[in-house]
Amino acid sequence: MGSVIKKRRKRMAKKKHRKLLRKTRHQRRNRK
Repeated sequence: MGSVIKKRRKRMAKKKHRKLLRKTRHQRRNRK
């Protein structure tokens, strides 16, 4: 069961990351 939860967390993290990228695209450019 633990591994399944980890997999779900990874999938959620990817979705969250994509949303964050769309919201803070300009901020990321400034960081680089």
